[in-house]
Amino acid sequence: MAIDYRRLLDWPVPEVRQTYSVRDSQLYALATGLGADPVDTRQLPFVYEHNPQALPMQAVVLGYPGFWMKDPATGVDWVRLVHAEQGLRLHRPLPASGEVIGRTRVVGINDKGPGKGAIVYSQRTLHDAVSDELIATLDSSTFCRGDGGCGGSDAPPMRLAPTPEREPDAVCELPTLPQQALLYRQCGDFNPLHADPAVARAAGFERPILHGLCTFAVAGHALLRTLCDYDPARLTQLQARFSAPVYPGETLRTEIWHEAGAVAFRTLAVERQQVVLSHGRAQIDTR
Repeated sequence: MAIDYRRLLDWPVPEVRQTYSVRDSQLYALATGLGADPVDTRQLPFVYEHNPQALPMQAVVLGYPGFWMKDPATGVDWVRLVHAEQGLRLHRPLPASGEVIGRTRVVGINDKGPGKGAIVYSQRTLHDAVSDELIATLDSSTFCRGDGGCGGSDAPPMRLAPTPEREPDAVCELPTLPQQALLYRQCGDFNPLHADPAVARAAGFERPILHGLCTFAVAGHALLRTLCDYDPARLTQLQARFSAPVYPGETLRTEIWHEAGAVAFRTLAVERQQVVLSHGRAQIDTR
């Protein structure tokens, strides 16, 4: 069954109401690498119950509607799809606990042609469940490699600028743990690709890979550490393209450039000198 442009564009993704606790926020922080330095007191608010705070990147796992593209009625060849890009805009700081509502919709489809795949653009808005105040907007693109020919030609909701060619203005290296994918999947993404060696090999990888959104969070951590002195309210926007997988246990090096009105970045797996996040852009509050 092929993608039907209008049917997929109008797909009724269910609204998700979710309550999360300080413990959930701590788990997310630990699963994305916070607390690796046990004497860095700047990291403590994210992993310790006194004056708790949530990482801005945690918004990507809240109000998540699940793997809805796996429904056969979508027409998507879900086995061959990959997460291509992710964007995050915080309209106010994410509280360490609360109840939220996630509302997801397909906002566009870009057909590459028969046999060439299609890119599906979706947007999730995250709202306070009591006041309905908008907390975050999450834009993502999914490359459906096994699809194409549906005729869609919509423009992407976010434009990613190229990485600067000059030497970076700052660099931050952060380690990942060999078991980090097993930790991160406890935040809600249970794709066996990140846990089962047999599934990973069948997909063409030598072993389970790290979730792309965990790599995204590590890059966010690097920006918080380097530019924000771990003040989560200062990181208000983050977006990047997933360009290669990460193997748990690798060191991630985030290179940072100061651009006019924004920050550019890219992230590399140090051991392989492989760019794993490209076209990165962030907005930092200069308060």
